[in-house]
Amino acid sequence: MMDVLQNRTTIRKYSDQLIAPELLNELLAVACRAANTGNMQVYSIVVSQSHAIKEALAPAHFNQPMVIEAPVVLTFCADFNRFNKWCLLRDAEPGYDNFLSFMTAAIDALLVAEHFCVAAESNGLGTCYLGTTIYNAQQIIDVLHLPKYVVPMITLTVGYPAETPAQVDRLPLEGVVHFETYQPYSEEDIDRIYSYKESLPESLQFVKENYKTTLAQVFTDVRYPKTNNETFSAMLMDVLKKQGFLND
Repeated sequence: MMDVLQNRTTIRKYSDQLIAPELLNELLAVACRAANTGNMQVYSIVVSQSHAIKEALAPAHFNQPMVIEAPVVLTFCADFNRFNKWCLLRDAEPGYDNFLSFMTAAIDALLVAEHFCVAAESNGLGTCYLGTTIYNAQQIIDVLHLPKYVVPMITLTVGYPAETPAQVDRLPLEGVVHFETYQPYSEEDIDRIYSYKESLPESLQFVKENYKTTLAQVFTDVRYPKTNNETFSAMLMDVLKKQGFLND
């Protein structure tokens, strides 16, 4: 298991081999054993396998090819809809129309998604995490007919790998792990932590092809600029209001 976790890579190209329904159901069952808040399981997983649905989802994910090409697309949602209905049917008044409840459900959904990834990759499947889900949540809500109190959080494409990509870099542990209390970063620490990432050929190419002088500028000016962050933030806040998680 440690080898599977240590050697994992993101898979964006998949073979034509379908995932057996029995295996998929087993993986979903294993995923749902993930830890969650108060054993409420305030999440839902939408399994998309039809070409029509995957094609409808693709624009929300900037038309990345693997959304259509993967045999299975999973959308993990923060979901208080089901729990609220259960409460009301049992003479209990739910008080989950707030941001804390959204965060609770979002965390649950993320835990289940990661649990699924570990189970899938341990069984020879590959996965790709799509961060575009919260960018274009409303489009996904419309395609998947998600009701009030349900917000898509994570999308995974899943299938048998048709590629063996090299692992991407990770920061050294000293860059992300703090013992006992949070430790401040000196300029020397930052230089040391990011030196390997900045020296990689692909990083140098990113800087060159985007006409920047540092890798950090590629992130701030090209990949995740302030204007985009503000636009998608506003869109997500609108979704949370519409879906019932933000009181006026």
